[in-house]
Amino acid sequence: GVRAEIAIKIFGEDLDTLKRLGDQVAEIIRQVPGAVDVQVDQISGTPQLLIRPDREKLARYGLSVADVQEVIKVGVGGTAVGEIFEGLKRFDIFVRLKPEYRRDPEAIGNLLLCTPGGESIPLREVAEIREIVGPRQITREDIQRFITVQCNVSGRDIGSFVTEAKKRLSRELKLPPGYLVTWGGEFELKEKANRRLRIVVPVTLGLVFLLLFMSLGSVRLSALIMANLPLALVGGVVALWLTGQYLSVPASVGFIALFGIALENGMVLVTCVRQLQNQGLSQEEAALRGAAMRLRPVLMTALTSALGLLPLLFASGTGSEIQRPLAAVVIGGLFTATLNTLFLLPALYRWLAPTEACEI
Repeated sequence: GVRAEIAIKIFGEDLDTLKRLGDQVAEIIRQVPGAVDVQVDQISGTPQLLIRPDREKLARYGLSVADVQEVIKVGVGGTAVGEIFEGLKRFDIFVRLKPEYRRDPEAIGNLLLCTPGGESIPLREVAEIREIVGPRQITREDIQRFITVQCNVSGRDIGSFVTEAKKRLSRELKLPPGYLVTWGGEFELKEKANRRLRIVVPVTLGLVFLLLFMSLGSVRLSALIMANLPLALVGGVVALWLTGQYLSVPASVGFIALFGIALENGMVLVTCVRQLQNQGLSQEEAALRGAAMRLRPVLMTALTSALGLLPLLFASGTGSEIQRPLAAVVIGGLFTATLNTLFLLPALYRWLAPTEACEI
């Protein structure tokens, strides 16, 4: 049910204490730069009627709490006493007092209770009746009551905001025994995704390197193609900075897509250069000619991907918060990766490539 970027859940037993702690947390969060739309769950404010039976007075008249509950249930809440049929339809016959006999505490206090001795006494004689402000909702998670403080982040990334907010809470908020604070919302989903990516990305890059080695038969050539990734990463980070975006799950997905395109372009160039070298050209001449021959294929691959994502970079409608980071990363990374493929890789080929011929 959390629709904010950050949700701070405070767990405990007493609702009044939870409300007080929630207000304190909200006040602390508002002081953190970047916090917007800070709000606390409204768990109180519902007017209620409290009817508290006096057991001693009930015993004096020979009554029980169940007798009081039955009168309140039937008179105020109502009860089904039968059914009526209309063809195949069935309807309950519902009975309760008229509105004027149950509309205020005074009217309810005049409800009559029948004692075992045949006497009738008003409800107010054996019970305390008063209006109170009770809880509006009681939310639970893992059988524990909690209250949620929600907020969004503007002008900075969520990770640094949460780090600073946690430091302030640990310094300024004193929790009673048995109370604890947890963090959730979109931030929690982002952290889970990042933990998966920390495993998936290195494993994927390792498998890609293995496939390159199996295809080229050379560790040097495989490392040369993998050298495309750092500059592609730099371009993506710079693009995020220029567009005012922050590293997020969509941006991480964009980096993965960017790595695939950068490796593909590097593979195209290195394969062509190696084939020219196998035909008898020197390393330097093969590198220069290969870069010239693969200029248009590399540019076509980069431009088609970049131009296809360009509308997403300027999107402003629903879902743009996901589209813009992904598009910015891919477009910015393709720019630097393409420059690296066309200019840096041919130069590095002279030092890193093996001198002996090999079949590709």
